[in-house]
Amino acid sequence: MAENNREIQKQINELNTKLDLVLEHVNQQRLKREMTDDLFADLSIVARDAWDTTVSELDDQGIEMDMDDIKQLIFKFIKNIKNFNDAISFFESMNDMIKDAAPIVNEMGIDAIKKLHEFENKGYFNFMREVATVTDRIVTGLSAEDMRRLSDNAGEIVELLRNLTDPGMVRSMNKMVMVMQNMTTSEVEEYGLWKTLKAMNSKDMRKAAGFMMTFVKKMNDEQAAEVKKDNI
Repeated sequence: MAENNREIQKQINELNTKLDLVLEHVNQQRLKREMTDDLFADLSIVARDAWDTTVSELDDQGIEMDMDDIKQLIFKFIKNIKNFNDAISFFESMNDMIKDAAPIVNEMGIDAIKKLHEFENKGYFNFMREVATVTDRIVTGLSAEDMRRLSDNAGEIVELLRNLTDPGMVRSMNKMVMVMQNMTTSEVEEYGLWKTLKAMNSKDMRKAAGFMMTFVKKMNDEQAAEVKKDNI
């Protein structure tokens, strides 16, 4: 009998312990619910005050709010959350790419600076400055009429430049310039009539005279051809 009483008392004690745990859990849930209710109540007050303030400010600025438009905006925002995420992912990828490309861009900048320094040492920039000065003098020295005549003769100028690209022509002109530079006044002799006639008997002078006569003849032929072409 005593043994049965002890067993019953043990069960009663276990039930009391479990009941205490249940009551404690219920009490905690009640406290959490009260805290949540208080939080929502406070947030509701804050939200209502913020809304009233916003409405008042908008009213002062003469702005009318349409709740339907606001709802549509919210709905569109919710629908485009994926697009916003994609955009953010894109900017993150761009940021990562910029970070990865920064060393390459930095190296390219260093190479560019070195190349500019090399150009400076070689005189490229001084050359360009002098070209700009020459171009400025040409532009300021030519009138509108000069430019018109230059435009009219552009074909002939291009043909002249094309002929100057011939290696034989360039060598001949270079030799002519070198002879004129190296020839001094003391080397120029006086030629009288008798000395001139005597010099004409030499092979070189006869060849030079033949060259001049042929040159003048060809120039006359070219001039006659141009006159004939203009008359046509």
